[in-house]
Amino acid sequence: MIVGELKPVEEIVAKVKGYSRILVVGCGGCVTVCQTGGAREAETMAHLLGMALRDLHVSLDWTCVARQCEFELLEELKPRLASFDAILSLACGVGVQAVAEFFPSSPVIPGLNTTFMGMPVRHGRFEERCQACGDCILDLTAGICPVARCSKSLLNGPCGGSQNGKCEISAEVECAWHLIYERLERLGRLDNLERLVLPKNWAKSRDGGPRRMVREGLVPDGEE
Repeated sequence: MIVGELKPVEEIVAKVKGYSRILVVGCGGCVTVCQTGGAREAETMAHLLGMALRDLHVSLDWTCVARQCEFELLEELKPRLASFDAILSLACGVGVQAVAEFFPSSPVIPGLNTTFMGMPVRHGRFEERCQACGDCILDLTAGICPVARCSKSLLNGPCGGSQNGKCEISAEVECAWHLIYERLERLGRLDNLERLVLPKNWAKSRDGGPRRMVREGLVPDGEE
Protein backbone atom coordinates (compact mmCIF):
# COMPACT_ATOMS: atom_id res chain seq x y z
CA MET A 1 0.00 0.00 0.00
CA ILE A 2 1.25 3.44 -0.95
CA VAL A 3 -0.18 6.32 1.05
CA GLY A 4 -0.24 10.01 0.23
CA GLU A 5 -1.77 13.25 1.38
CA LEU A 6 -3.11 15.94 -0.94
CA LYS A 7 -0.92 18.99 -1.28
CA PRO A 8 -2.56 22.24 -0.09
CA VAL A 9 -4.67 23.78 -2.84
CA GLU A 10 -2.63 27.00 -2.69
CA GLU A 11 0.55 25.02 -3.44
CA ILE A 12 -1.08 23.25 -6.38
CA VAL A 13 -2.39 26.57 -7.72
CA ALA A 14 1.18 27.91 -7.71
CA LYS A 15 2.46 24.81 -9.53
CA VAL A 16 -0.14 24.90 -12.33
CA LYS A 17 0.10 28.61 -13.10
CA GLY A 18 1.23 29.15 -16.65
CA TYR A 19 -0.87 26.28 -18.00
CA SER A 20 -4.23 27.02 -19.60
CA ARG A 21 -5.65 23.52 -20.08
CA ILE A 22 -5.21 21.12 -17.17
CA LEU A 23 -6.41 17.52 -16.84
CA VAL A 24 -6.71 16.28 -13.25
CA VAL A 25 -6.11 12.52 -13.20
CA GLY A 26 -7.07 10.36 -10.24
CA CYS A 27 -5.85 6.84 -9.55
CA GLY A 28 -8.10 3.91 -8.67
CA GLY A 29 -5.38 2.15 -6.69
CA CYS A 30 -3.94 2.80 -3.23
CA VAL A 31 -4.88 6.49 -3.08
CA THR A 32 -8.53 5.61 -3.70
CA VAL A 33 -8.47 3.25 -0.72
CA CYS A 34 -7.08 5.95 1.57
CA GLN A 35 -9.38 8.56 -0.06
CA THR A 36 -6.70 11.03 -1.14
CA GLY A 37 -6.47 10.69 -4.91
CA GLY A 38 -9.33 8.70 -6.41
CA ALA A 39 -12.17 9.75 -8.72
CA ARG A 40 -14.00 11.71 -6.02
CA GLU A 41 -10.86 13.63 -5.06
CA ALA A 42 -9.99 14.31 -8.72
CA GLU A 43 -13.45 15.77 -9.35
CA THR A 44 -13.27 17.88 -6.18
CA MET A 45 -9.77 19.12 -7.04
CA ALA A 46 -10.89 20.13 -10.54
CA HIS A 47 -13.73 22.18 -9.02
CA LEU A 48 -11.45 23.78 -6.40
CA LEU A 49 -8.86 24.72 -9.00
CA GLY A 50 -11.59 26.01 -11.28
CA MET A 51 -12.70 28.42 -8.56
CA ALA A 52 -9.15 29.44 -7.62
CA LEU A 53 -8.14 30.04 -11.26
CA ARG A 54 -11.43 31.40 -12.62
CA ASP A 55 -9.94 34.85 -13.31
CA LEU A 56 -7.21 33.27 -15.47
CA HIS A 57 -9.70 31.50 -17.75
CA VAL A 58 -8.09 28.11 -17.23
CA SER A 59 -9.82 25.08 -18.75
CA LEU A 60 -10.05 22.12 -16.34
CA ASP A 61 -11.39 18.60 -16.52
CA TRP A 62 -10.85 15.42 -14.56
CA THR A 63 -10.73 11.67 -15.07
CA CYS A 64 -9.56 8.59 -13.21
CA VAL A 65 -7.71 5.48 -14.36
CA ALA A 66 -7.60 2.12 -12.62
CA ARG A 67 -3.90 2.50 -11.72
CA GLN A 68 -1.43 5.12 -12.88
CA CYS A 69 1.59 2.91 -12.19
CA GLU A 70 0.84 0.50 -15.06
CA PHE A 71 1.52 1.62 -18.63
CA GLU A 72 -1.23 -0.45 -20.23
CA LEU A 73 -3.82 1.24 -18.01
CA LEU A 74 -2.63 4.70 -19.10
CA GLU A 75 -3.53 3.99 -22.73
CA GLU A 76 -7.04 5.32 -22.18
CA LEU A 77 -5.66 8.79 -21.50
CA LYS A 78 -4.07 9.13 -24.94
CA PRO A 79 -7.17 10.38 -26.82
CA ARG A 80 -7.72 13.14 -24.25
CA LEU A 81 -4.23 14.59 -23.94
CA ALA A 82 -4.38 16.54 -27.19
CA SER A 83 -6.87 18.86 -25.47
CA PHE A 84 -4.62 19.63 -22.47
CA ASP A 85 -1.18 21.16 -21.95
CA ALA A 86 -0.54 19.74 -18.46
CA ILE A 87 -1.54 16.80 -16.26
CA LEU A 88 -2.18 17.14 -12.54
CA SER A 89 -1.69 13.64 -11.15
CA LEU A 90 -3.27 12.65 -7.85
CA ALA A 91 -1.32 9.39 -7.75
CA CYS A 92 1.66 8.59 -5.54
CA GLY A 93 5.17 9.46 -6.65
CA VAL A 94 5.42 6.16 -8.52
CA GLY A 95 2.26 6.93 -10.49
CA VAL A 96 3.42 10.46 -11.32
CA GLN A 97 6.67 9.11 -12.73
CA ALA A 98 4.88 6.38 -14.70
CA VAL A 99 2.62 8.99 -16.32
CA ALA A 100 5.63 11.23 -17.07
CA GLU A 101 7.49 8.31 -18.65
CA PHE A 102 4.49 7.15 -20.67
CA PHE A 103 3.71 10.67 -21.94
CA PRO A 104 7.19 12.17 -22.40
CA SER A 105 5.91 15.35 -24.08
CA SER A 106 3.38 16.27 -21.38
CA PRO A 107 4.29 18.17 -18.21
CA VAL A 108 3.10 16.17 -15.18
CA ILE A 109 2.50 17.93 -11.86
CA PRO A 110 2.20 16.03 -8.54
CA GLY A 111 -0.92 16.76 -6.50
CA LEU A 112 0.04 14.51 -3.57
CA ASN A 113 2.88 14.22 -1.12
CA THR A 114 3.69 10.50 -0.88
CA THR A 115 4.20 9.76 2.80
CA PHE A 116 4.97 6.05 3.08
CA MET A 117 4.80 2.75 1.19
CA GLY A 118 3.77 -0.75 2.18
CA MET A 119 5.72 -3.89 1.20
CA PRO A 120 4.59 -6.50 -1.32
CA VAL A 121 5.45 -9.94 0.02
CA ARG A 122 4.91 -12.10 -3.09
CA HIS A 123 7.32 -12.97 -5.86
CA GLY A 124 8.10 -10.32 -8.44
CA ARG A 125 10.69 -7.81 -9.50
CA PHE A 126 10.42 -4.10 -8.89
CA GLU A 127 12.45 -0.97 -9.36
CA GLU A 128 12.38 1.82 -6.82
CA ARG A 129 10.88 5.09 -8.04
CA CYS A 130 9.89 6.93 -4.83
CA GLN A 131 11.23 7.08 -1.27
CA ALA A 132 8.19 8.85 0.18
CA CYS A 133 10.12 11.91 1.30
CA GLY A 134 6.87 13.74 2.11
CA ASP A 135 7.74 16.85 0.05
CA CYS A 136 7.33 16.04 -3.66
CA ILE A 137 9.30 18.13 -6.20
CA LEU A 138 8.63 16.05 -9.32
CA ASP A 139 7.23 19.13 -11.09
CA LEU A 140 10.74 20.66 -10.98
CA THR A 141 12.59 17.51 -12.04
CA ALA A 142 10.42 16.53 -15.02
CA GLY A 143 8.70 13.64 -13.28
CA ILE A 144 11.96 11.86 -12.36
CA CYS A 145 12.69 11.57 -8.63
CA PRO A 146 16.30 12.48 -7.70
CA VAL A 147 15.80 11.35 -4.11
CA ALA A 148 15.07 7.76 -5.18
CA ARG A 149 16.89 7.50 -8.50
CA CYS A 150 20.11 9.45 -7.88
CA SER A 151 22.57 7.26 -5.96
CA LYS A 152 23.44 10.28 -3.79
CA SER A 153 19.87 11.65 -3.61
CA LEU A 154 21.15 14.99 -4.87
CA LEU A 155 18.51 17.71 -5.00
CA ASN A 156 20.66 20.00 -7.15
CA GLY A 157 22.60 17.71 -9.45
CA PRO A 158 24.38 16.26 -11.18
CA CYS A 159 27.57 15.38 -9.37
CA GLY A 160 30.91 15.12 -11.17
CA GLY A 161 30.96 11.34 -11.27
CA SER A 162 28.50 10.51 -14.03
CA GLN A 163 29.77 9.60 -17.49
CA ASN A 164 27.84 9.01 -20.70
CA GLY A 165 24.55 9.06 -18.85
CA LYS A 166 25.61 6.41 -16.33
CA CYS A 167 26.21 6.69 -12.59
CA GLU A 168 29.73 6.30 -11.25
CA ILE A 169 28.66 3.42 -9.00
CA SER A 170 27.87 1.14 -11.94
CA ALA A 171 27.57 1.18 -15.72
CA GLU A 172 24.22 -0.54 -15.20
CA VAL A 173 22.77 2.43 -13.27
CA GLU A 174 21.44 5.41 -15.21
CA CYS A 175 22.33 8.87 -13.94
CA ALA A 176 19.03 10.33 -12.70
CA TRP A 177 20.17 13.88 -13.39
CA HIS A 178 21.10 12.98 -16.95
CA LEU A 179 17.55 11.67 -17.39
CA ILE A 180 16.14 14.81 -15.75
CA TYR A 181 18.16 17.06 -18.06
CA GLU A 182 17.07 15.19 -21.19
CA ARG A 183 13.39 15.34 -20.26
CA LEU A 184 13.52 19.01 -19.22
CA GLU A 185 15.19 19.78 -22.54
CA ARG A 186 12.45 17.91 -24.40
CA LEU A 187 9.80 19.90 -22.49
CA GLY A 188 11.58 23.22 -23.04
CA ARG A 189 11.94 23.67 -19.27
CA LEU A 190 15.71 23.71 -18.72
CA ASP A 191 15.17 26.90 -16.71
CA ASN A 192 13.99 24.60 -13.89
CA LEU A 193 17.67 23.72 -13.33
CA GLU A 194 18.34 27.33 -12.32
CA ARG A 195 16.02 26.98 -9.32
CA LEU A 196 17.85 26.05 -6.14
CA VAL A 197 16.10 23.31 -4.15
CA LEU A 198 16.72 23.87 -0.44
CA PRO A 199 17.60 20.96 1.89
CA LYS A 200 14.56 18.88 2.76
CA ASN A 201 12.91 18.73 6.14
CA TRP A 202 13.47 15.00 6.60
CA ALA A 203 11.15 14.97 9.60
CA LYS A 204 8.43 14.52 6.97
CA SER A 205 10.09 11.31 5.84
CA ARG A 206 11.43 8.46 8.01
CA ASP A 207 12.19 10.30 11.23
CA GLY A 208 11.02 8.82 14.54
CA GLY A 209 10.31 5.20 13.62
CA PRO A 210 7.51 3.65 11.55
CA ARG A 211 5.07 6.26 10.28
CA ARG A 212 1.33 6.05 10.52
CA MET A 213 -1.46 8.08 9.01
CA VAL A 214 -5.02 8.18 10.34
CA ARG A 215 -7.89 9.10 8.02
CA GLU A 216 -10.38 10.27 10.61
CA GLY A 217 -13.43 9.69 8.41
CA LEU A 218 -12.55 6.03 7.96
CA VAL A 219 -12.02 5.13 11.63
CA PRO A 220 -15.08 3.48 13.24
CA ASP A 221 -16.63 5.42 16.12
CA GLY A 222 -15.07 4.57 19.46
CA GLU A 223 -11.74 3.48 17.99
CA GLU A 224 -8.52 5.47 18.24
